[in-house]
Order: sequence, then structure tokens, then C-alpha cells
Amino acid sequence: MSKVSVLGVDFDNKSFKQFQNELIGRINTHQSTFVVTANPEIVMSANENPEFMKILNYNADYVTPDGIGVVKAAKILGTPLKERVTGYDLFSWLMKLANERSLRVYLIGAKPKVIHAIQTKIAREYSDIQLVGAEDGYFKDDLEVVAYQIERAEPDLVFAALGSPRQEQLLDILRKNLLPALMMGVGGSFDVFSGMVKRAPQVWQKAHLEWFYRLLKEPSRYKRMGKIPKFMVEVYKSKKDRR
Repeated sequence: MSKVSVLGVDFDNKSFKQFQNELIGRINTHQSTFVVTANPEIVMSANENPEFMKILNYNADYVTPDGIGVVKAAKILGTPLKERVTGYDLFSWLMKLANERSLRVYLIGAKPKVIHAIQTKIAREYSDIQLVGAEDGYFKDDLEVVAYQIERAEPDLVFAALGSPRQEQLLDILRKNLLPALMMGVGGSFDVFSGMVKRAPQVWQKAHLEWFYRLLKEPSRYKRMGKIPKFMVEVYKSKKDRR
């Protein structure tokens, strides 16, 4: 099964390795590629916003299951996904690839201090990356204007950390304009990559409790995390309706 639907969002049923192989192929041929890394929060938002659902199901080239909740939901619904494929893991792998190949990278999103920290890290540890843009997420321009600025930089990779659905709306514009780059929304990945936020230790990741570790470190995320129980309730409703 190449696609798995969870509450109306169609996920690509691929392993991390399969995603890597396909994305490398598209980067090699400069294909315009829009990747969404969707967690339960994004799934719930899409159910509340038809235009956002359209972006995920019709405009994005790939939708990865970023969040153990999505993987568990697919299993409950009887259509299991191969594995969880997180935005951070894809982002960090793509940054290494960009360094190996001296690719042109554009970063947009997060707080100014986070962007500055990433610039410092890239200069120190990823010095072969051509950083053609690094902008925080506090701009006031319309997304169309920002998209034009990104296009002028002619990047090979674009990473947006603006939160959903704003980051996907920006990348959707670039995809419609056929920017020959790989574009991906990465949520809070800039915070972790910069070192400003510590990622959960391996033991928490393996136990699929990374979300809980993040909540303990950032209690302000409580309201956002509240969507997860609602997500699971809707999944069980969906399972009942399928019978």
C-alpha cells in the first residue's frame, strides 16, 4: 500500500531509507519537490481547514508520518505504516547531504537568535554548504513576497520553520511556481539543530516518548499537546465508522 489515510490525510507508506533514495533522485534531477512532515497536530488542523487538507493531499509530493501518534493510528485503523519518519531526522540528513555536495540552502523561520546560532553552526560544522538565505520567522511581508525572495536566491534546498499551516502555505507557493528545489516544513527542528533546545535522549526516542520529554521541558506546549487525545478519539471513531 503506497498511501495510508489517517483521518483524511494521505501518508506515504515508505521507510526512512526509501524516502532518502527518492529524495536524492529528485535532488539529482532538480525536480520541484514539496515534503510535509505531518504529526497528529497537523492532521487535526487539516481536518479543521479544507484548504490546508488540499495542500497536504493534492499539492505536496510527499507526506511523512512525523509522530508516533500517526503510526499508532494507522495500525489501529488496520492500515499500518512502515515506520515513523521525523522531520528532524530528514532535515539533519539533508543538511549533511548539502554539506557533502556543496548545495545551496535557504533557511526561514524560528527566532532571530536561533537563526544566528544555526549560521554559526553551519560556518563551523557544515562549511561546504552554500547558505543563500537565513531569515527568521518574524517577517511582515506577504508570503508571496517572501516566496519571490527565496526564488531569487536559487536554492537547492528550502527549509521552513514557521509552524503549520504557515510553513506549508509558503512552500506551496514555491511548489506551484515550480522552484527546482526540495522544500520541507520542519516545525521546531531549527531550535534543536541550533542547540537552543535539547532533543530527547535516545532512551526516550526509542520508547516513543519524545513528545512527552519536550512537554516536560516546555510546559507552554501543553495546549498544543492537548490535540493528541482529541486525535486518538477521532481515530477510534474512524475505526468504528469503517466497520
